[in-house]
Amino acid sequence: MNKRLLVSFVAILLLAVVQSVGAQQPKKIPRIGLLRPGSPPDPYVDAFRQGLRDLGYVEGKNIAIEYRWAEGKSAELPVLAAGLVHLKVDVIVTQGEVATRAVKDATSTIPIVMATVADPVRAGIVASLASPSGNVTGLSVMAPDLTGKQLELLKEAVPKVSRVAILFNPTILGQVGGVKEAQVAAPPLGLRVQPVEVRAPDELGHAFDAMTKERAEALLLIGDPFTVTHQRRILDLAAKRRLPSTCNWLESADCLISYGADRLDMFRRAATFVDKILKGRKPADLPVEQPTKFELVINLKTAKQIDVTIQQSVLYRADKVIK
Repeated sequence: MNKRLLVSFVAILLLAVVQSVGAQQPKKIPRIGLLRPGSPPDPYVDAFRQGLRDLGYVEGKNIAIEYRWAEGKSAELPVLAAGLVHLKVDVIVTQGEVATRAVKDATSTIPIVMATVADPVRAGIVASLASPSGNVTGLSVMAPDLTGKQLELLKEAVPKVSRVAILFNPTILGQVGGVKEAQVAAPPLGLRVQPVEVRAPDELGHAFDAMTKERAEALLLIGDPFTVTHQRRILDLAAKRRLPSTCNWLESADCLISYGADRLDMFRRAATFVDKILKGRKPADLPVEQPTKFELVINLKTAKQIDVTIQQSVLYRADKVIK
């Protein structure tokens, strides 16, 4: 009897020890990989973190983020993507076609949330917006006639414009699609478009020389990580040549006419995709979101700098006027 009691006591003691050790082991928290084409500080990353906080995630407490920055060097993106995959993070958040493709090429199993990609279907990143398939979902800035609307606003704001240069990277399929849209939309508006290729920052000077040679009278920019990352230099070069500029992202401080979706809000929305995936949803079952609200911002500081008068009809329609 004493032997049985002793065995029972030892068993109970061992069970208590095991439970105590298990209770002391820290709970594994999810890790997010964040691959960015630019450099910190980054307002888009701040917006994403705010989206996580709104959902109850506290960095360092119940969520961890592995940051990787390409600092404007697209060639670094595949290496950085491979590094995040090697860490076996739970989900990877990207921006832009090149970064998203780099991660997609590196893994077919880790879920990928693209915060903004111009045209993920044309780029072959997802099968369709409604049914992405594979391991990628998120948000697309693609919208019907967005480039045409930019040209329409530019012509209305500055009627004398007839030749519009389009700065684009021919390796970005979303930008190539935007150029084609502009070529269709321009003639009915009495405009001619001049596509100007640029693949790296050191080509910008030559690109603007080509615009001058072809007598460009305005500049249209299609947002992607390259144009957004280097927007300050691009718009400075445009201002020096007194070219009215139109951008399809709202966060540009110096573009004359900005018309597009709120990309900061899209980064906040990306957090909801991460939350759903961490709770068990599959990327293939989460349709890609498109923007439903577009805003118009007019920068009168830039107008004054390049000595351009914006037509009142456009100013009245602006959601925001920078003075």
